Amino acid sequence: MDFNLDETQQDLKKLATEVLAREGDEERLWQAGLMGVCVPEEAGGAGLGPVEMAVVLREVGARAAMVPALPTLAATLALARHGTADQQSRCIGHLTLALREPGRALSDPPRATASEDSPSAGGGWVLGGRKVAVPYPGAAVLVSAGEGLFLVESPAATGEFTSTAEPAGTIILDGTPAEWVAGPEAVEDARRIFTAAVAAQASGVLAGALELTTAYIRTRKQFGRALAEFQAVTMQIADVYITGRALDVAMWSAAWRLGEGLPVEEDLALAAYHVSEALKALYTCQHLHGGLGLDVTYPLHRYFAQAKHLSHLLGGADAQLDLIGALV
Repeated sequence: MDFNLDETQQDLKKLATEVLAREGDEERLWQAGLMGVCVPEEAGGAGLGPVEMAVVLREVGARAAMVPALPTLAATLALARHGTADQQSRCIGHLTLALREPGRALSDPPRATASEDSPSAGGGWVLGGRKVAVPYPGAAVLVSAGEGLFLVESPAATGEFTSTAEPAGTIILDGTPAEWVAGPEAVEDARRIFTAAVAAQASGVLAGALELTTAYIRTRKQFGRALAEFQAVTMQIADVYITGRALDVAMWSAAWRLGEGLPVEEDLALAAYHVSEALKALYTCQHLHGGLGLDVTYPLHRYFAQAKHLSHLLGGADAQLDLIGALV
């Protein structure tokens, strides 16, 4: 594949960079059209795909921005690929994904149940079970349950926060009314999209932390020399750079293959593994900053918190190694 961005993707990257550089919040991202890049054109969006989603999320991660771009873009892309035109037009606003369950890996089939409510009368569906770590729970949620993907309007969720201080929640499905979206293929596709989205944002987080750390060791002096002049420091920052490049290659390959409809499981598993490696690289960045790296008012803290949160979303390194082993 060609890892160079095409003209549309370059323009999208430039726009995201400019908006986020101006203290971009959720409202400004919507105004710039960045939150709707995966919404079909017929529903008022740009109608773009996984690679464009990754372009935006990498810029969000590079600034450790606390915005709901990841769940919104991943959910709207999944709905664009599997939902009806009516569902897409109704959910152009805030939309999130509920895929994770207590004690279950992201790749495990859902235990949440789905049954038809009065099928003879043409009724809808009702869901049962529990979904955890639902990011930015809001007006509408795509839920994996039974043998399909469902749309739930305004489900009740507990008020929780992630390690980044962003809102999350546990959704209790107890006879919750739902609308059918698509079957098992949509559940698997939603999981793939979510994994690619997490990897894209983690790639940006590591790139932002590397830039911050590189600038610091170039200017911070010890024993009359810049830290960057010490061989031990250069070897450590080189390891961070290599980790970032490995994550980039796996992430872009997975996003491209996902958009092209090609087999993508191995690429996604590698990308997910390198998300966990990115967290280890953030420890190195903290170490190279010395005591300043532990200061919660210093920007590096935001990058570390995001790397930790994103790694936990995918289950950690051991889970990914088990998955890679099963695939190969």
